[in-house]
Amino acid sequence: MSERFKELSEEKQISILKAAMEVFAKYEYKKASTDLIASKAGVSKGLLFYYFRNKKDLYLTVYEYVKRIITEGVTDSRLWEITDFFELISYATMKKIRILAENPYIVEFSIRSFYSDREEISGDLKNKSRNMAEQNYNQFFNHVDYSKFKEDINPMEILKMMVWMVDGYIHERQMSNEPLCLEAIGTAFAKWTEMFKQITYREEYL
Repeated sequence: MSERFKELSEEKQISILKAAMEVFAKYEYKKASTDLIASKAGVSKGLLFYYFRNKKDLYLTVYEYVKRIITEGVTDSRLWEITDFFELISYATMKKIRILAENPYIVEFSIRSFYSDREEISGDLKNKSRNMAEQNYNQFFNHVDYSKFKEDINPMEILKMMVWMVDGYIHERQMSNEPLCLEAIGTAFAKWTEMFKQITYREEYL
């Protein structure tokens, strides 16, 4: 985030970021119009590029904004009290889905960023996505009781697979123009969790 953009009031920052997120959610990166973003944000295009070096800088700032919304929405005191790996994933996932259900543009933006390919921002997004997975694991799972796992199990790989499953579910609902249903994904996630527990946990913890 540029220093010039930081000088704006929080209200104006959010207004610009929400406008950009909406446009980037609706259109592929190369087709997303900065004129439209400026119009929706209520600023001139020249002023938009006063705050951001270029379109790529704006996009990556929106990416960090979306990441912050989800992280802040998921993190609470209860999160740090849960020591069971699968209970922690379930708790965080359901909170994330609730945020996405209330903010449809975040869903569309996240899907486009995840499946971005051969775009100017593709390389940066892949690096950010890889780093974010590792950061989340190190930050939010450092208090988990890993003694429950069988010796040959890598919990990080299990986390990745479960994230892919949830993201795939969200993508499928989005492509079918179906709303995110907390009850439905809760039921599906409970089945996935039990399946992974049976495969990865020691018998005494089942």
